[in-house]
Amino acid sequence: MAQEPDITPLTEVRLCEEGLRRYREALEAGTVSGDVPGCLIRSGLLRPLPGGRTVYVPVPPSIAESQLARHIERDIEERRKTLEVLHSSFLAAEAVYRKVQRRAELPIEPLSGEEVIGEALRKAVGSCEEELLTAQPGGGRPPALLAEALPRDLALLRKGVRQRTLYQHSVRSHAPTLAYIEQVLAEGAQVRTVDEIFERVIICDRSVAFIPGTAERKSTALALRDPGVIEFLAKMFDHAWERAEPVAISIDRHRPDLLTSSVRRTVLRMVVTGHTDESIASRLGMSARTVSTHIRKVSEALGSRSRAELGYLLSQRRLLEQGSAPLGEAPGSPAPGRRQPTKESCG
Repeated sequence: MAQEPDITPLTEVRLCEEGLRRYREALEAGTVSGDVPGCLIRSGLLRPLPGGRTVYVPVPPSIAESQLARHIERDIEERRKTLEVLHSSFLAAEAVYRKVQRRAELPIEPLSGEEVIGEALRKAVGSCEEELLTAQPGGGRPPALLAEALPRDLALLRKGVRQRTLYQHSVRSHAPTLAYIEQVLAEGAQVRTVDEIFERVIICDRSVAFIPGTAERKSTALALRDPGVIEFLAKMFDHAWERAEPVAISIDRHRPDLLTSSVRRTVLRMVVTGHTDESIASRLGMSARTVSTHIRKVSEALGSRSRAELGYLLSQRRLLEQGSAPLGEAPGSPAPGRRQPTKESCG
């Protein structure tokens, strides 16, 4: 069987004028001898006779092309198989990668159902060793939840865990929450209130944080363990903490300052920006009736007959600025937002 020509790159299969001339000569004479252009050898159009180093016979173009094509097709097939092996190898690597990533866990664990959420919180909070940060929006907390949280929080405080809790100003008139606050303050906890809290969050030792799930699914939560996310939430908490008012309950005063003017200004700012009573109540953790009372008292004091007029009068008299006179209070009465000089049990 005749030896097949070596595989020739397609870019080298180009016939020069001299090559075509010598190929014609070989076809006419049956052979050609001596030096021949390399393009004829590379293309397979001339093949040396056995034993004759410088004697060549011509090969029909279709056969020469077929031989070259067969080599190229074989090369393509080998490369295709190589690609398949490569793809299979990387599929296996991809499966290992995804498995490890799942084990290292997208540090987000969805929790569904009150019991599941409660157990996850009890486990995480009970394991706290250094710090517990809690932001609790929505006003006063249900007595049953406070009764469940109190022994756990007191045990943590006595173990030396630092605790900081943020509530909204409205808890200052909620007796069950105040009773809870008084007991944790006595053990060294720090409690502050603010007009609005960015969202409910519990952060344990800055290693795990709990936040609510989606608004559509009420009984859901997320446990977060990503350091970057936890650092972000802790900074948000610290920012709210810095602008919050400390809660102080002294021996002779069993209620902290109500901060009425501060709350009222927040309500009125939201009125001016177009919020409804229900929206304001939801964001400030109070009832819609309380919101209406704040608005009514200021409207009466200013002689306003509509929300639009109220907004105009508030802006004209610059009554929403910090340090302005109390809103809707009798002349000469002390500002409810001003704290009395009491010794604060905040540690």
